[in-house]
Amino acid sequence: MAQTVDRDQALLDPAEIMPRVLGRYSPLQVDHGKGIYVWDVNGDRYADFTSGIAVVNTGHCHPHVVEAIQDQAAKIIHAQANILAHSPMLRAATLLTETTPPNLNQVFWTNSGAEATEGAIKLAKVATGRPAIIAFKHGFHGRTHAAMAVTSSRAKVRGHYEPLIPSVYFAPFPYLFRSPYKGAPEDADLYYFAELEALFDHMVMPDDVAAMIVETVVGEGGYLFPTTRWLQKVRELCDQHGILLILDEVQSGMGRTGKMWAFEHFDVVPDIMTAAKGLASGMPVSAVVSDRKLMDTWAPGSHGGTYGGNAVGTAAAAATFEVMRDEDLPGNAARMGEILMQGLREIQADYPVIGDVRGLGLMVATEFVHPDGSPNPEAVKKVIASAFEQKTLLITCGTYDQGIRIVPPLVVNEEQIREFLDVYRRAVAAAS
Repeated sequence: MAQTVDRDQALLDPAEIMPRVLGRYSPLQVDHGKGIYVWDVNGDRYADFTSGIAVVNTGHCHPHVVEAIQDQAAKIIHAQANILAHSPMLRAATLLTETTPPNLNQVFWTNSGAEATEGAIKLAKVATGRPAIIAFKHGFHGRTHAAMAVTSSRAKVRGHYEPLIPSVYFAPFPYLFRSPYKGAPEDADLYYFAELEALFDHMVMPDDVAAMIVETVVGEGGYLFPTTRWLQKVRELCDQHGILLILDEVQSGMGRTGKMWAFEHFDVVPDIMTAAKGLASGMPVSAVVSDRKLMDTWAPGSHGGTYGGNAVGTAAAAATFEVMRDEDLPGNAARMGEILMQGLREIQADYPVIGDVRGLGLMVATEFVHPDGSPNPEAVKKVIASAFEQKTLLITCGTYDQGIRIVPPLVVNEEQIREFLDVYRRAVAAAS
């Protein structure tokens, strides 16, 4: 007689039903979440300082976002954008463009950061009639085929998928903590920029380049922050040669850095912006945002997707923008980020295993080093494991997993930040 299998019970073992390509940062099976916390199936509470990789910026299950999702799901769930217009899609686009400079005035909705990258590259090529793209080392733009081709955060993302799309050229992104350049540290950004300019001498003619695609702040590749001078010179170089500047705000946008969009810190405006992650508080929504003149170069039907502009997803996006505005979450990110950075630097002063602390707002990372300054992913593993034992969730970054991202929901308060700093100090002490 065949054995009866409890299907629901079988689903509780992720290793049996989920492919191993899904790398697991913790064994946690979550039941529900609220604010900065999640509860597992046993009822234990964890502080989530990953935000689902900088996604739940409004906190887990913010009541205004939940209400918007519930209300819209009772009206219409799928209203395909080529067939039907609907209020959530239009309202979310209006709220988004109210936060951007005047040239970022039209929104193409899609489903993920990688799809937004694909769309931005296609738009740049159509608008300019040029074939080539310049991307930057350490950048991460997604795992679909064109997105992989402009990604270099680590070889594992690209490996064994060759050939990728051609005519992609890489320049170094300012990694100031590990700058290889001799001379005054404050001039390192000029050397990085000189290597970008050298591409035009050695690799590609500027009038063949459709766009440069840059993460305003490098995310997966290590939470790397450019100088204002460097990013402004990139903007000037693009203008000089008629090259479009695509700024990837997938991880750095939506209030994460203490401003609505990270490019606001650098007094630079892109021609095309990509957004995702925090855009809809966890619903699969992303966007390509640009000027109507550029968007009009896309002929009807030359780009699209079945689920882009989904009614429930964009209802969540509209509610997310309202929460950002009404609760001043970018301002809270700036204030809490100062407390977090100060506390982390105090821990660094006591434990030199932390080689660098860097961040803007609540987009913060610590990089771990060996005594000789080389990357120390072993310490990172120990810190993350110790924090998990203290019921705090963290996530790595960097080519070698030598950094730890500290990205709590933007609703976090000072008491919760200080509790986290106590946990982190104990975890770093254990790793040291």
